[in-house]
Amino acid sequence: MNNELHNRKYLKAFRKELRNNSTKAESQLWKALQKKQLEGRKFRRQHSIGNYIVDFFCSSENLIVELDGQGHFNAFVEERDDKRTIDLIALGYRVIRFENKQVFDQLDMVLEAIKEEFKE
Repeated sequence: MNNELHNRKYLKAFRKELRNNSTKAESQLWKALQKKQLEGRKFRRQHSIGNYIVDFFCSSENLIVELDGQGHFNAFVEERDDKRTIDLIALGYRVIRFENKQVFDQLDMVLEAIKEEFKE
């Protein structure tokens, strides 16, 4: 992991604030991802890469998992999310997104989709 790219000091307080004020969907998914519960993969939450703070990050898989609530469903935010995804892909990461509703209604499907992103 490139230390100059990850967890930049100026974002530390904001990352901590986001962790301490997780959405209900983030909290629910975190319960399933923390402590290497998903096929032994270590995930971090509210991890910064460059100037972005991602919801969940698995460094061994170069995988970012993002959750989108109602605030993400307008043209301005969708455009910003698209740019963010393109930037993160350009840095060599894979990004998958889920709606908060999917975490609540279809958690098994979400976890299965995350596992499908794991390298063999």
